[in-house]
Amino acid sequence: GLYFAVSYGKHVQVWHAPGLRREFSPFVLHRTYTGLGDAVISIQWSPDSSVIMASSKSGIVRIWTIHSVDDYVPFTLSGHKTSVVGTYFEKIAPGGDGRLRKVYSVSSDGAVVTWTCSYSDESEDDKNNSRNSFNESSDAAVNFFGGSSNTFSSSSKGTSKSNDKSQAEYLPNATWTVSSRHYFHQDSDVTATSFSTSQNLLIVGFASGLFGLYELPSMSNIHTLSLSNQVIRTVAINNSGEWLAFGCPSTQQLLVWEWRSETYIIKQRGHSYGMRCMTYSPDGIVVATGGEDGSLKLWNTSSGFCYCTLKSHTAPVTACVFSNSSVVITSSLDGTVRAHDLHRYRNFKTYTTPSPCQFTTLAVDPAGEVIVAGTMDPFHVYCWNVQTAKLLDILTGHLGPISGLSFHPTRGTLASASWDGTLKIWDLYKREGEPENLKHAQDVVCCAFRPDGGQLCTGTIGGLLSIWNVDDGRLICEIDGKRDIAGGRKINDRMTSDNNASSRYFTSVSYSADGSCILAGGNSKYICIYEVSQQILVKKFQVSFNRSLDGVLDELNSKNLADGGPIDTNDYNSADEADFSANLPGAKRGDEGSRKSRVEVLTSQVAFSSTGREWAAVSNEGLHIYSLDDDMIFDPISLTEEITPGAVQSNLRSGNHGAALLISLHLNEFALVKQVLEETPYNSIPHVAKAVGHEHIERLLQFISKIMTDSPHLEFYIQWCLELLQTHGIYMEKHRGTYMRAFRAMHRSVQIHHDELRKICDENKYMLNVIEDQSKLVLDRNA
Repeated sequence: GLYFAVSYGKHVQVWHAPGLRREFSPFVLHRTYTGLGDAVISIQWSPDSSVIMASSKSGIVRIWTIHSVDDYVPFTLSGHKTSVVGTYFEKIAPGGDGRLRKVYSVSSDGAVVTWTCSYSDESEDDKNNSRNSFNESSDAAVNFFGGSSNTFSSSSKGTSKSNDKSQAEYLPNATWTVSSRHYFHQDSDVTATSFSTSQNLLIVGFASGLFGLYELPSMSNIHTLSLSNQVIRTVAINNSGEWLAFGCPSTQQLLVWEWRSETYIIKQRGHSYGMRCMTYSPDGIVVATGGEDGSLKLWNTSSGFCYCTLKSHTAPVTACVFSNSSVVITSSLDGTVRAHDLHRYRNFKTYTTPSPCQFTTLAVDPAGEVIVAGTMDPFHVYCWNVQTAKLLDILTGHLGPISGLSFHPTRGTLASASWDGTLKIWDLYKREGEPENLKHAQDVVCCAFRPDGGQLCTGTIGGLLSIWNVDDGRLICEIDGKRDIAGGRKINDRMTSDNNASSRYFTSVSYSADGSCILAGGNSKYICIYEVSQQILVKKFQVSFNRSLDGVLDELNSKNLADGGPIDTNDYNSADEADFSANLPGAKRGDEGSRKSRVEVLTSQVAFSSTGREWAAVSNEGLHIYSLDDDMIFDPISLTEEITPGAVQSNLRSGNHGAALLISLHLNEFALVKQVLEETPYNSIPHVAKAVGHEHIERLLQFISKIMTDSPHLEFYIQWCLELLQTHGIYMEKHRGTYMRAFRAMHRSVQIHHDELRKICDENKYMLNVIEDQSKLVLDRNA
């Protein structure tokens, strides 16, 4: 852990790892290693970290030492025709001298070469074995009869000294030769490899979606299975060699597979071409996302896993919204609006228009009875009945595409934003007279009502956020966010990021649960939170630091810029040629047929959770969830001279567990609270739970949730949760907002254990039945 290695083009850099103590400029470059003809693909450390090995696209493997060793010249292993995907050291056998013996290298054409290292000093040692044995026996006889206290010979001293050598110090006398060569005999190239040193298992991923598990050095095939028809870009194996992980970027697929039992541990798949929209469920536990591939996915915010995928649309999903806790409505560019049942996981209603059109935005009234959807062309807003799917009305009047729809939280008022620079407020139930117009200087791209319905926020392409009074249509204030989201220079920009703020604006806004703050994101790498009354920026978040995305860096490398544009030669999909043409204006996705495309960093949609404790954003990298529920920190309250750790121990010894728990909660120390909880007798839990005051319930639930994650006393802590809920449940229900965070943390811990036990019980269902029946027979016989 003293060094870490990184690849930089054709070079390998080794840096000193920073320690736990904070210091100025902790990263110090140790050495730069060269000699590889092309870009570095893989880096591997030796078991004692004294030797480093790297492979490149040029088909060679090079071996260096971390520290200088006399008479050592770095080895170059050249036995492959194509790029070397991975290189690995063999496990050092226990009890040996610790020298490097074998190295395995895997190339993209499916060849595995085994390199054997032989040392010249070992042959000389074999010749001198007989002489050394005679000298050792002679020295032992002299020491025995002479009474010498030194019972170790000079040769043994030399041996012990040689055993303390690092693996790098043996290499000057080493020679590397090819001992064997094997082939996978697959029709596709090798794209990813990983190696388990402890088990000598090689895992290989192919471009065709196949993966193979092989045992080295015999190269016997253990498993060969197909995951998909797309390229496997990364594979990994855990330390014990039991779990295999695979990643397919093109299908957004992540798999963790247990090869001994041939079962899936994790099987997750994202949207194929990225996410486009999202919405929170009414309880804030589920997030629904719509993707460019036309699918709807449901995610659990606690675990981060997708548990359901619904594919009913044939074009990208543009908007999704919950009408109630069990129904999700989606709109798509295929010209349909669909309702999905979350109990049966199916599409049960389809809403269409008299003439085909593409829907861009969607909204549902607070009662969940009316659906409205805006279109790209014609510039209409369509209204349907949720139950009957009957088209109720068509709202006309806009002169541009509909960019946003939002219902008033308590009334039947609908706000529609359009590219024509107006925001219209419709009364769907009265429909008397013309709708109210709120004119803007530029195109309106988003709108949102405050949770109490008193204010309305709109965003324009000029980067302005306008706050309107809903009752009288008066402009309250404007927030200029153009400078706040400015930053990030794309590869084809002809001007710097400071002078290119005109293309940065907000495309999605959302009010916080209390209505005091506005969350805004758009065509930028930043997401901003504003305080409405003071019109100030509270905080700014950068959604991604991934430099492979376009627009992350504020300044580009000048050596890759010329008068005619960028001359960057980093080709992503082809090593032969690259297309440097600029993307079409307004295009959010790269050309699928081009040989090179860079995804732009931007935010499609932002939303606050109903709990007010977290918010989420959809970007080109996926779904980001930000939460206030971080780890607990030391926050002592009501500390007096009597509130000490010694008082906790004395109360525990005297059997006063209620007082001990209250003192430990005042100190807010995790170790003390855990000790008091576990030393409380099982039968005394109801009495101690009643002694806990309302001001301590939240912190106690947080402590129990944290302890339950890795505690074996599952039934004991579940009893604690049950008694606390039975004793203080009515008070917690009345003050739901205060205890929602703690309750969700407790629910998450219990749910994780429930899922694990349910899986084990389902797999051993019949065995449990046999044990239960057998116990009944034994009891009957004894009776």
